Order: sequence, then C-alpha cells, then structure tokens
Amino acid sequence: MRKVLLLSGLLLMGGLLTAQDSLTDFSRQFVGDARIDSLLLLHRLQNNKFPTIPGYRIQIYKESGNAALDSALSVRDQFEARYPDIPAYITFNEPYYRLRVGDFRTRLEAIRFLAKIKKRYPLAWEIKDEIHFPR
Repeated sequence: MRKVLLLSGLLLMGGLLTAQDSLTDFSRQFVGDARIDSLLLLHRLQNNKFPTIPGYRIQIYKESGNAALDSALSVRDQFEARYPDIPAYITFNEPYYRLRVGDFRTRLEAIRFLAKIKKRYPLAWEIKDEIHFPR
C-alpha cells in the first residue's frame, strides 16, 4: 500500500512539473494609454528645444592672450586622450579662453572627479554651469 501511494505521488508530481512547462508558452502584450505616448513625445521635443540643464563642470584652464586658443586646444587634446569618456568644452568670454570638462548633475560628482585630476591640473575647480544631459 505504501509503495502504491509513493508511486502515485511521484506520478502526480511529474504531471504537475510538465504542466508548469506548458504555462510558459503564453505571450505578454502591454496595452497602454495613448496619452502616455503623447506625453513622451512632448518630453522629447522639450529636451530638444532646451538641451541643457543646471549642473557642474570642472574648469581646468583659463587664459587670455594671443596664444591662449592654441594652448587651450592643446590642453583639451591632452585631456581627451587621458579621459576619453569625459566631454571637454572650450568657451570664449572676452578676454579669456576657458576649458571646462564633464557634465556632472551634482556638485558631489564634480568634486569626486576633481579629486582624480587634481594632481595633473592643480588649478582646477568645480563650477556651476549649464550641462548637457548625461548619457
């Protein structure tokens, strides 16, 4: 009697396990409100119209003079070779050329990166700036 119960229990368990496999063959379909799509489109259009947000960058170079642009380009090329994932931006605000790097959302992110580059760029500091959306 005991063997019969054990055998029937094992057969029942085996049948349940194969039933689990047949349940995984269904497909899922998401049906959402059409207003969500219109809101996402509006969000994308707004981001294209205003591509910057308030954030922080690290200023690693600032100089004026006849050779300032060439020097800024040289410093930028060296920086980009060393840190290819961090964007670099040269701006001109009379009479200075400035080289600012990074698109940091918070001051803490900027300070962390500043600590990494401080030995190579001792005059660098974090500065509030309009940044591009980080990717």
